[in-house]
Amino acid sequence: MSWVEIESEAELRDLLGEVMPRSATKERPRLHERDRQWLAASPFVLIATADADGNCDVSPKGDPAGFTHVIDDTTIAIPDRPGNRRADGFRNVLSNPHVGLIYLIPGRNETLRVNGRARLVREAPFFDELIVKGHRPAIALVVEIEQIFFHCAKAFMRSALWRPEQWGPDPLPSHATLVKEVQATPETLAELETYYAEDNYGKKLYKV
Repeated sequence: MSWVEIESEAELRDLLGEVMPRSATKERPRLHERDRQWLAASPFVLIATADADGNCDVSPKGDPAGFTHVIDDTTIAIPDRPGNRRADGFRNVLSNPHVGLIYLIPGRNETLRVNGRARLVREAPFFDELIVKGHRPAIALVVEIEQIFFHCAKAFMRSALWRPEQWGPDPLPSHATLVKEVQATPETLAELETYYAEDNYGKKLYKV
């Protein structure tokens, strides 16, 4: 069977139907008090970016609940923490400021979506409020909000993401095994198993 591609928005609408009125009107340009409460309760965000050529990336960021700092009704800041130093999303922002964020709260099936423009900041007065376990971030992603809304729960309900009784057995080997199989690494599998078994991957969660 040959592929049949969708090539226009009109064709897409013929298949999906029109946007439901409640979905079409839920976008907001600034934070509501409920948005602030959601950010204060969220320990995890996915950050979508693209470079000037449209090459995309999605990066997860996590910290204690409330790690996203609210600067004002249209501006938030997300602290960076030590990681793999690839900085794919940060490099994208330098050439294309458009970002999309999805904030999760464990156990909640809804998500908070934020779209806007971002910039990288290396110092600002609010950095002192981003300290976690003595670690002051070197970089913060500051996002000027253009669009914010709550996203419906259907994807999480269908996936049963928060329902461990429906997860079934883990079909994959350990992370160390996956790394050894897909990457050329100098470490032995045993060395990788030890590294990934250590709390915080060698105690480096907040150390510089």
